[in-house]
Amino acid sequence: MSSSRFPAVVDDVTVRLIAGVVLAVVLVTAVTQQWWLFAVLALDFALRATVGPAASPVAQLVRRVIRPRVRALPHPTPGAPKRFAAAIGATMTGAATLLWVFHAATGSGAAIAAVYVIAGVMVLFPALESLLGLCVGCVIFSWLMRLGVVPESVCVECADITSRLRTASS
Repeated sequence: MSSSRFPAVVDDVTVRLIAGVVLAVVLVTAVTQQWWLFAVLALDFALRATVGPAASPVAQLVRRVIRPRVRALPHPTPGAPKRFAAAIGATMTGAATLLWVFHAATGSGAAIAAVYVIAGVMVLFPALESLLGLCVGCVIFSWLMRLGVVPESVCVECADITSRLRTASS
């Protein structure tokens, strides 16, 4: 049995809605300076990346409450790059959480400045995903595949663009 239940194919509409929720939480975090919310996001991203969307409260909120209200047809897309993107989110929000705790303990200006930089990235990445359908983590994933860092076997669908072109044209 696999240690992850991350699906091989996900609905891009749902993923974009999840990114919208993440964007809203990050904006609330930054505006209110309630940096502890990054810990909540870090946990959610980590659950999504390691166990799968079924373990993510944000993904479940979107799947059960938000997605049924959106009339767009499902748009299948490979899951592996989205899982990689979730791992990037976990890393970024986890780092922001640790930096915030360090700042709270030491008063370090550099640590809180780094939290603000991460907050900026965490606004940009989900905004690009939710509003434009541009997954930065997926782009990085494809670069890593081209460089041979990520083997093609991890995502055969990602490596074979011709199958996506055939599906899109039919």
